[in-house]
Amino acid sequence: MTKRQKIELLKQEVFKMFPDARAELDFENDFQLLIAVLMSAQTTDKQVNRVNENFFKYLKTPEDWVKLWAEKIEEMINSIWFFRMKAKNIFKTSKILSERKLDNFSTISELTELPWVWIKTAKVFLSVTRWWEFLAVDTHVHRVLNRVWIVDTKLPEETDKVAEKIFTKEDLWPLHHGLIFFWRYHCIARKPKCENCPLQKDCKFFKKKK
Repeated sequence: MTKRQKIELLKQEVFKMFPDARAELDFENDFQLLIAVLMSAQTTDKQVNRVNENFFKYLKTPEDWVKLWAEKIEEMINSIWFFRMKAKNIFKTSKILSERKLDNFSTISELTELPWVWIKTAKVFLSVTRWWEFLAVDTHVHRVLNRVWIVDTKLPEETDKVAEKIFTKEDLWPLHHGLIFFWRYHCIARKPKCENCPLQKDCKFFKKKK
């Protein structure tokens, strides 16, 4: 099977399994989405939603967060990983965005100027808010693409660069959220559901396991 055929099969099966895949972070505006994505590093979306369930009712703008100062933000988000570092950077980002509107940050390079905003964060934000065709590669997407032999890379950063070359725009939109659901609920790290996986014939992990 060629790489293009593998990509088409991946798209087909992932979409079949998760036709309604979408962002699972709760938010009411673009700024809240950015804050939620910043919080979500090394933390589940469910935990981030739990933390923000009450806060997002009245913390709607950068100015709202700046008024709290970093120490208060720490108290609010102390149930998520790296809360101290995240609190400092949420405060810094909010301060910048209180002076320069978020609409002025409309590209990956501009968004990554903000504290704690990495390439993956920017791609997630733009794919949801602008419907741009991006594949946000993290350790999980990196794992899946290597398991099914679409890439052969060591690091997520390498996978990201290869993905930009081998995926077309038509590939990226259906795969962005679909792949997130695929690794989150099916091709999980330690105990993937290989027995009923439609991709097992071309899966590196399944062959080793077998």
